[in-house]
Amino acid sequence: MAIHTFAGERVTLTTSRKFSDVVAHIEGALGRPNIGELFQKIRAAQTPQEVNQVVAAAAGPLQLMEFMRLDLGMMLRKDEHPTDRNALRFIIGNPVIMREMVRGTPDAGSYAPVTVLIDERNGGVQLSYDRVASLLAPYGDPHALQVARDLDAKVERLLSQAAGQTPNAKAP
Repeated sequence: MAIHTFAGERVTLTTSRKFSDVVAHIEGALGRPNIGELFQKIRAAQTPQEVNQVVAAAAGPLQLMEFMRLDLGMMLRKDEHPTDRNALRFIIGNPVIMREMVRGTPDAGSYAPVTVLIDERNGGVQLSYDRVASLLAPYGDPHALQVARDLDAKVERLLSQAAGQTPNAKAP
């Protein structure tokens, strides 16, 4: 067993917006396909271009889609000492982006799709995301790293908009 240690970058935004408004913005910006049907269509596609078309049709305006969500807040409400705190983990991404990262860096499959955490804490709503480029940097694949940087920029733009903040002009 090989163990490699490396650091990653976590982006965190805090907003005074209501949790439900932040979630509604995220939902509105993501494609929300039936994942089973999406992958049936991808399997049936004959060319990479057909795959790209299937995925593009299912993705939202930032070319991202929701694969799954985990309601962590529900589990907190079921605790021995329940809390009414809301917390959601969104698993989001794009299979075409994943393909591009994994092509030259197989371990990139561990980081795609990505996780966005939306959590009520300390009187505000916190949005968190681990930058994929920071996680892929140790692999040294320039193509995968550029794809990851582009993905990071999309996700960070989504989080900034959901938080009601102006996204940075520069990509991460």
